[in-house]
Amino acid sequence: MTGADRWKEYARSELSRAGTRTGAAREAVVSHLGDQDCCLSAQEVFDGLRADGRKVGIASVYRVLDQLSELGLVHRVDLGGGTTRFEPALPGGEHHHHLVCDDCGRVEQFSDPRLESSLSRVAGSLGYELGGHDVVLHGSCPACTR
Repeated sequence: MTGADRWKEYARSELSRAGTRTGAAREAVVSHLGDQDCCLSAQEVFDGLRADGRKVGIASVYRVLDQLSELGLVHRVDLGGGTTRFEPALPGGEHHHHLVCDDCGRVEQFSDPRLESSLSRVAGSLGYELGGHDVVLHGSCPACTR
């Protein structure tokens, strides 16, 4: 089972356990979001669903994303520019960070075990127990730098 499939199954289970109603919009959003490699805005989720022929309203997309967020099933990601993005919160805590091109808006994900270690070390040196973190790096992508 892939990480995407594990998250979708986990999300469905947690939503059911929380007593939320099942519905086509919720299933569509969970399925679409689970299939993505990186974070999406509510508008991008909506556009993706429409492109797949799913008739889901934008208000339903926002409602489902709010439910998923309240249950800790998605991370809200702020990449700047005033648009919140969402990505699955994997049950094992695996995560990635983001590079954002300030010229064209391209978003890439990255992981770095040394960065994770450094963040834990810094938090610990200040007496904090690290619960979570977001790292967003801004700059120019290779295409825009040329």
